[in-house]
Parts: sequence; C-alpha cells; structure tokens
Amino acid sequence: MEAVETYMNEAFSEAFHSVRNNVGGPFGAVVVMDGKVIGKGGNCVSSQNDPTAHAEIVAIRDACRNIANFDLTGAVLYATCEPCPMCLSAIYWANIRSVYYCSTRHDAASIGFKDNHIYEELNLLPEQRKINFLHVNHATAAELFKEWAEKTDKTPY
Repeated sequence: MEAVETYMNEAFSEAFHSVRNNVGGPFGAVVVMDGKVIGKGGNCVSSQNDPTAHAEIVAIRDACRNIANFDLTGAVLYATCEPCPMCLSAIYWANIRSVYYCSTRHDAASIGFKDNHIYEELNLLPEQRKINFLHVNHATAAELFKEWAEKTDKTPY
C-alpha cells in the first residue's frame, strides 16, 4: 500500500495546486503505468473555462500525450475523489484497469459538487432526459458510417 499512498500524495498535490492557485476545484489525479507516473492533472474547469477539464480528464490527456497513444491499457488512475460519470466514461474509453480514489461522490456533494443527477439521467432513455435529445434522420449519416466501416487505413479503437 506504500505505492498507493505515494501516488495518492501526488494526486493530492495536484488538487491542492488547483485550489491554492484558483485553477479549479479540489480534485487531482495521476495515471501510472509500469510503476511510473505518465500523466497528472488537477481540476482546471474555472481557469480554462472548460467544463470537461476535470482532474481525471486532464491526467488522462497528459498521459496519452506523454506516451503518444490513446490506449492506456494496464494503467492505474489515482484520484482524490470518486470519478464523476464523464470521467468514469473516459476511464473506460482509455482502458484503464484500476482506479483508486479517496473521497466519494457523496463527500463531493456535501461541498457543492452534485453529480448524482447525471448518474440518474444515464439510466433514462434519451426522450426521458431533462435535456432534450431529439433523433434526426439524415441521409448522410449512413454514408458516413459506411465509409468508416469500409476504410482500410483507419486506426481502430
């Protein structure tokens, strides 16, 4: 568990940097592969005016840049808080194998970060969600997917 504490300390360092320098909220994360930190990040939502600049996303982007690959198979993410639904999705897309976290979504909610409504919305059909999701038929949609399916020089993911 010594390694867990070491990596978690780095994640907390990122989080405190965000808070103390008005970069963003109280969240930090690091991505580790083969015992080496390959990506790190603190929350940058408010300083970058980017609602997707959560610590986990910033750390995943940093890791992918550093290894020049979008596939983080085998990596471990250490986060100061349980990842939100967006970050959870990115973790799956990146093929991260394990996540260690400290504070829970309920702890985050107690200081004003409420993600539970998003978890609830994910279980609904698009037409049942609070945000209007309207399916539109367009002739080019099938053409686009057909072109991708037939493309021989694509990079699958």
